[in-house]
Amino acid sequence: MHQTIRAAALLLASTTFMPATAQMPTMAPDIGAPFKAVTPAADYERREIMIPMRDGVKLFTVVVMKKGTKNGPILLTRTPYNANRTTQRNPSQSIAEILPIADRELVEDGYIRVYQDVRGIHKSEGDYVMTRPLKGPLNATATDHSTDAYDTIDWLVKNVPETNGRVAITGSSYPGFTSLMALVDPHPALKAAVPMSPMVDGWMGDDWFHNGAFRQTMLDYFTGQTATKSGGDEVAMGRRDYYAEYLAAGSAGAYVAKYGLDALPGVKKLMEHPSYDAWWQGQALDRILGSRPLTVPTMLVVGQWDQEDSYGAPAVYRALEPKDVNNDKLSIVIGPWRHSGVNYDGSGLGVLKFAGDTGLQFRTQVMKPFLDSHLKTGGKPFAAPPVFTYAVNADRWERHDRFPAGETVNLYLDDRFSLSLAPPKAAQAHDDYVSDPAHPVPFVPVPVNMRDRAMWGSWLVSDQRHASVRPDVVTYVSAPLKAPLQIHGQPEANLFASTSGTDSDWVVKLVDVFPEENSAKPDLAGLQLGIGMEIFRGRYVKGFSTPAPLTPGKAERYRFLLPGVNHVIPAGHRLMVQVQSSWFPLYDRNPQTFVPNIFHAKATDYVKATQGVWRDAQRPSHIAIPVVGGAAAARAALGQ
Repeated sequence: MHQTIRAAALLLASTTFMPATAQMPTMAPDIGAPFKAVTPAADYERREIMIPMRDGVKLFTVVVMKKGTKNGPILLTRTPYNANRTTQRNPSQSIAEILPIADRELVEDGYIRVYQDVRGIHKSEGDYVMTRPLKGPLNATATDHSTDAYDTIDWLVKNVPETNGRVAITGSSYPGFTSLMALVDPHPALKAAVPMSPMVDGWMGDDWFHNGAFRQTMLDYFTGQTATKSGGDEVAMGRRDYYAEYLAAGSAGAYVAKYGLDALPGVKKLMEHPSYDAWWQGQALDRILGSRPLTVPTMLVVGQWDQEDSYGAPAVYRALEPKDVNNDKLSIVIGPWRHSGVNYDGSGLGVLKFAGDTGLQFRTQVMKPFLDSHLKTGGKPFAAPPVFTYAVNADRWERHDRFPAGETVNLYLDDRFSLSLAPPKAAQAHDDYVSDPAHPVPFVPVPVNMRDRAMWGSWLVSDQRHASVRPDVVTYVSAPLKAPLQIHGQPEANLFASTSGTDSDWVVKLVDVFPEENSAKPDLAGLQLGIGMEIFRGRYVKGFSTPAPLTPGKAERYRFLLPGVNHVIPAGHRLMVQVQSSWFPLYDRNPQTFVPNIFHAKATDYVKATQGVWRDAQRPSHIAIPVVGGAAAARAALGQ
């Protein structure tokens, strides 16, 4: 009894003499001022800064570095993809965990990593204009991505005390575009650039169009980027099968109207400029950079199977290479990657497996030494390879002095649906098929789920057998190769083709056909692997800015480049060429009746057409292939 009384007294005493603190009201809001996580053991410093531009607009910028960094070089990325989220990928106290995996080796070695929201999006002030043009005829303001990069670099070198004052710029896709824009009028502190999969010309071959054919599945991108300042949702179409949905809608314009996408200014701009007019030409970065001196050492990077921006890096290389008189300021890198795959695990793509992590190999063995040599105080000299490419099927990186490294060899479409090194002699020969817009050739087997990132990222290495068995795809194939054949460069399609309609699309695929049996790697048995594939809209055969109806029955010559590759076709494999007239729903259907603007084609405009692929002495359809070893190597491989 006495013990119970004593315990109660002690409890009362402790309660009575507790420090007096105000209690939180029950109804106090539980979401109040922004909470900043406490990171007592963090090995990094992270600063959020609003950097002023010359017009007073401030851009949200995040600076991240290891604690204790001194005399560090700056690596800058200007992005529309949320700098805040990019620099807080994981809730961690390790710098290697909060940043993208491609930054790890750099920040661990003293680099200061900077990410910035471009003007007008996420936390940056100002107006957002998709791939904002340079100030001038298309931009009446005083600012663009070049001036914003200049002003950002100027602020950083003056206000980040841990830096040595040297800056490089990098990024992939849209950030590859902003990296190139920084080279237009570069700040003196900009010492190197590594643009990856850059958006260079949205009409010729990056993102929105390829040789005039509209990539309608990118409409999801516009809603995600421009519906609100902080991004938006994908189109609320309610179905997973894009093939069925786009087919039911009719034209790309009808799909836009159905889902109200014409309320988005970026979509309206595309639809108002279906041809390669001054609006597109004035934004083409290869043209812009080609008219300026090459002063900043630049390493262009792209994937052999880049499903979004295969055009840009090789186009800029072609424009700048003549200016690199000592062959020491410009490099091009082609790896066995999807779009932006250089920044991730590069040990495989789809069913293909490579010799190690090719992305890490490039980043540590080439990119970092390149940056070190130009940015680090006392950095070791590094002779950057002018051309650095991964030889697919041989599983090795190769260095060359020029791109292409191969010599042009013509591979002709021959009779009996074969391929030959000898030009045809027939007076008149062609192979016909019927193209029906009501049953377009899918770019991957249906159903097509464009929201499946795994499918989208690897579709260019997907098996092409689904297409080669269709009656509206004409296929030419060689005998098994007697020796390896290495293609290094950009193959060029030279297609002589006719149509019974007044407009047509032409898709040409160069394909590596694997042997039918492979018990060791059954996923590769019989694989029809695209080496390079591309599309051309027929109305532009006389000029990209001057669309015109085709003459029914008349064979025209269509010349266009396929993506850049370094691809070894081993002995025992076959070479194949496929030709077709639709690639749906990745590209909008050509009605095969000439209309002024295909976005507004009506249901009655879509008609069947008989397509002719010509292969005679006057119209010798062929693929011009850059072959390492030239004609002798091609003859040895094909036994001709």
